[in-house]
Parts: sequence; C-alpha cells; structure tokens
Amino acid sequence: MTAASEKPLASPVFRALWIATVVSNIGTWMHDVGAGWLMTSLSTDPLMVALVQAATTLPMFALALPAGALADIVDRRKLLISAQLFGLVATAILALTTFGGITTAWVLLALTAAIAVGAALSAPTFQAIVPELVPGKALQQAVALNSLGVNIARAIGPALGGAIIAAAGTGAVFALNAVSVLGVIAVLVRWRRDVPQRHLPAEHFLGAMRAGVRYALQAPELQTVLIRSVGFFLFASGLWALLPVIARRDLGLGPAGYGGLLTFMGLGAIAGALLMPRIRGRLGANRTTVAASLLLAAAMAGLSLAGSFLAAAAALTAGGFAWIAMMASLNGGAQASSPAWVKARALALYLLVFQGSMTAGSTLWGATASRIGVPATLLLAAALLALTTLALAWRRPLDSMAKLDLAPSLHWPAPLVEGAVEHDRGPVLVTIEYRIDPSRVAEFFAAMQGMRRIRQRDGAIHWGVYEDAAEPGLVLETFTLESWLEHLRQHDRVTNADRVQQEAVRAFQRDATAPVVRHLIAR
Repeated sequence: MTAASEKPLASPVFRALWIATVVSNIGTWMHDVGAGWLMTSLSTDPLMVALVQAATTLPMFALALPAGALADIVDRRKLLISAQLFGLVATAILALTTFGGITTAWVLLALTAAIAVGAALSAPTFQAIVPELVPGKALQQAVALNSLGVNIARAIGPALGGAIIAAAGTGAVFALNAVSVLGVIAVLVRWRRDVPQRHLPAEHFLGAMRAGVRYALQAPELQTVLIRSVGFFLFASGLWALLPVIARRDLGLGPAGYGGLLTFMGLGAIAGALLMPRIRGRLGANRTTVAASLLLAAAMAGLSLAGSFLAAAAALTAGGFAWIAMMASLNGGAQASSPAWVKARALALYLLVFQGSMTAGSTLWGATASRIGVPATLLLAAALLALTTLALAWRRPLDSMAKLDLAPSLHWPAPLVEGAVEHDRGPVLVTIEYRIDPSRVAEFFAAMQGMRRIRQRDGAIHWGVYEDAAEPGLVLETFTLESWLEHLRQHDRVTNADRVQQEAVRAFQRDATAPVVRHLIAR
C-alpha cells in the first residue's frame, strides 16, 4: 500500500462524500440561522426561541439508540439514503410554507423537528461507515477530516445564511438547504458498498438495542464519557439557546450580523481542531477537557457582558475553540471506550446524551432567561459549567481510555458440544470450575468482579460465583445467556483488554490445569 493510498481523500467515495457532506452541513448551518432568526420574528418570547434548539436536538435524543441499532443490523447505505430523502422532503415543505407566508412558530418547530429526525437516523450511520471507506491506517485522519469539515461549514454557513436572509428572506435559506442534500444522496446512490459477511446471523432490532444499553451499564469507561458529556452539554447549551436573542435584542444586529457571530465561533473551532493534537499531547485528555470547559465558561461570561459586535465576536471565537476541544475529547472517548461490535450503538448513546442534554439545557436556560434575563442566565450557566467540570474531572477522569485495547482477542476456544446446536436453543448456562488456594478465596472473589462486568456486558443475563461448602477453594462461576446464538456472539465479543483480566483471574488457579468449562442448555 502506497503512502498516497493511506490518505483518506485518496479514496474516491470518501472524498466525494466528504465534499458533499461539507456542502450539506453549510446548508444545515444556514438553516439553523434562518430558523433562529425567523422565530425571533414570529415570537418575542425567549422560551420559543430556545425551543428551536430543542426541536433540533430532541429527535436525536429519542432516536439515537434505535438509529445506532439499525446501523449495525441493516444495509447502512440504504438507511442513509432513506434518512436523507426524509430530511429533504421536510426541508422543502418548510421552504414552501415560508415562501407562502404561512409558517407559524409551531409550524417552524414541527418541521425543524422533522428535519432533525432525518439527521438523527443518519448520524450514527455516517460515523459507522467511515472504516468501510478508508484503509485502517487512514481512519484517524478520516475522523479528523470529518471534524474539520463540520467546522468549515460552521465558519461559512452562518455568514452565508445571514447574507441570504438579508437579500432574499428565510425561505431562500430553507430552499438552498434542501438543494444541498442532493449531493449527499447522489454519492450514496452511486456507492457500491461491499456488505460485510457475517458468520453469525445479525442481531434482531430490539435485541440489538438491549445489547447496546447492557454494554453501557457494564462499561465504566463509556459511563465516564457519558457522565462527563451531561456535565458539559447541559450547561454549555445555554450559549447556543440564547445567542439569537443576544444578537437581535441586546446587540441590535441584523441577520448578517448574527451570521457573522457564528462565523467567528466557527473560526475559533477550526483553530481548535488544528491545535488539538498538540494540546492533547501536552496536557492529556482530562486536563484538556478541564481547560476547554473553563475557557467556554469564561466565553459565556464575556458574551453576557458584551456590549458590541467585536466584544461578542471575541468571546465566541474563544467559545468555538473550547467547544471543538470538548467535542473532540468526548467523541474520541466514546470511540476509544467501545469495541467494533457495539461501536455504532455506543456512539448513538453518546449522541443521545449529547442531544438530550442540549434539549434539556436549551429549555431550562430559555425558561430561566424569561424570568431573570439573558445576561444573568448566561452567567449562571457559566458558573455551573465551571463548578461541574472541576468536580467531574476529579471523580471521572478521561485519561484511562487511551490504555484500552478493545480489538477482538478471539482466544476463547470453540465450545465442546456433541453434534450441532441450534442457534435458538436456550437459555444456556455456562459453568467454570476453579480450584483456588483457600487462603486466597476472598482475593479471588474480589478479582471476579471484573469478570462479572465482562460477562454481563457481552450478553449474560445472570451471573454468580460460589464456593463449595464441603471443599474450600473449589469455586464455581456461572452465567446464563438467552440462547446458544448469544453465547457464540459472546465468544466474538471478547477483547484483548478482557483477556488481560481473564488471565489475572486464571492466575489464581492452584495447579497448571485449566479451569473446567461446561455448557448446559435448557430443553
């Protein structure tokens, strides 16, 4: 493989999709400017303006996990095409109603939510197809390019949207957003995807969703990412929710000025994306997130006190830098804390937490601003962001993600059975008999708690460990799975990190013989 072929943009499909996505994201940012600006014309209530942000994020909260499960069990190309077409239709309807002068505040919220449904169905799938489009060595560069593309769109879209609103009205922005989706659809239609071959049947939809939730409940590293995400987005959402009100009412800006503010935030984000590898290399993941959160809190405080366009632009440039640093750190943590078999669902759960926190925060800060005013609300959100970050960074550091090796170990031997076992037979009881030095049984039981998380994370519905009352040191581990197929999937899901934990447990075995494994199947 040549060096050129290891570059993500050397892949024709990735290159075409990246360009089309950048154009589509520019249209999305234009739409966001138009929707926020149109709502300030339809209603003067800060809560209604904030609900535009909530309408954008709520569908992601509701559909992230189902979309992640679908991304793992259906043809991803067809799912993306369907989702993009749905969003295109909703955007076109909004453009027509706006041109016709019949868009009300609630029509705007409803159609904005419908557009967000298409985006919610696409988001986990777009992230999941990247490894299919580029060589393995180019994967990290491809992820970085996708992040850069989002920030290029953030820098161009708002200013362009503001200029178009000033020249032709919000209907034109919505129409151009609909047109911008066509390039993505064209690339996906022309993509001849190699469907991965499976040696086991695909999971069922509801079972795949349960497996994703089960993994999150038993994966401490992913839990850390999700908790840190809530602690950040719940308070940082105040900036996004209240910015249209600040631009129009407090600063007296028109649509071009509002777009200009978002452009400065996009420029800060581009600078952050370019400098992140160097900053992360020096500070590490955890200290990077602390610095980014404190910088964003300072930017929010500065924005609340800004009395001019330049002051607000300076605050938002710093805010954009901090925002992308946190987004990259949290998204990278979600990627690093999930193995391939559940990655789309883990990323979907991260997106669910992200959008859910943004939705709740937007509503909360909009309602608070209606009572105490916008500047005081931003100051309150900034203070809570800083305090929460300091507390969580101490209790839930992110640095441990880099040490995880979640590649499949494939070290479990095939189960010893008499004849073929039908996949749907079950439940299945697996027992593992250990012989431990009686003086070390308590230490062994403590070490087995790590195995409990691994077994339950990968499919076990019940788990236990017991010592024989008549023979001290004879310990039996048991775990139950729904079916034989689930146990076979469990074999595929074991990672190199799990193997290290398993070898630590096996080290307690009193003699050189391996523990005795038995498989019992209900009739």
